[in-house]
Amino acid sequence: MARPARRSWIAALACMLAATLVAQPNAIAKDGSLDVDVELVLAVDISYSMDPDEQRLQREGYIQALVSPQFLNALKSGPYGRIAVAYLQWASQMDQDVLLPWTVIDGPESAQRVAERLTEAPYRRAQRTSISGAIDSSMKLFEGNGMNGLRRVIDVSGDGTNNSGRPVALAREEAVNQGVIINGLPLLVRPSSWGFNDIANLDEYYEDCVIGGVGAFSIPIRDRTQFIEATRTKLVQEIAMAPPPARLLWGEPLIQKAQQREPRVNCMVGESLWRNRWGN
Repeated sequence: MARPARRSWIAALACMLAATLVAQPNAIAKDGSLDVDVELVLAVDISYSMDPDEQRLQREGYIQALVSPQFLNALKSGPYGRIAVAYLQWASQMDQDVLLPWTVIDGPESAQRVAERLTEAPYRRAQRTSISGAIDSSMKLFEGNGMNGLRRVIDVSGDGTNNSGRPVALAREEAVNQGVIINGLPLLVRPSSWGFNDIANLDEYYEDCVIGGVGAFSIPIRDRTQFIEATRTKLVQEIAMAPPPARLLWGEPLIQKAQQREPRVNCMVGESLWRNRWGN
């Protein structure tokens, strides 16, 4: 009489185990890497054109976005429920450093730990602006990182045009050809006449020269009060599986990369402005 009950108990346990395996995909892939929904590099401008207040707001945007309910809810939407993130600071072609090495975020606790590390890290500023260098350094971070992401994304934020290193469009195209998505967060919070290397249409420059890949998008920040919301919106879209929706943010649409379109901006404008100023 006991055997049927035992068989029933074993069958119920087997069903529970099967359900668990379906709900929680294997963490370790066959090659030993960790399966994640997204491998995300946050590539952050620290050039001298970024004043201390802008630097603080920029980092605070990421800190608050990573622990926001919107981000944590989006985190659950992927098949693995976790992402890997690295935080890269960049200035000139020869000046990039990793403030946060690859770290897995799989819930509120790990998100909070990342936010705390970014909060405690010191600030610094450096010369020149090399978006191409930021992209190239981000691509190197993907190599042998022990992660197996369904998507690889580089999130470039900055307030100026490329004026150091190789052409940004070339770095962009090489990354996109390897299946990487590049999104943008151009900062237009000061008058374009403030610095010799500033341009009024930095948002179009990012659209035409920086971002690329399937579903790539850019969200311009035109006011200091928009840092938190823009960064949160961007991170949520980057870890979501679908491209960003066609909706309005501060009265303007989320910018999509227009494929097969001639650039409206000279992608070498930053280099030209630098040569006109310094002659090299």
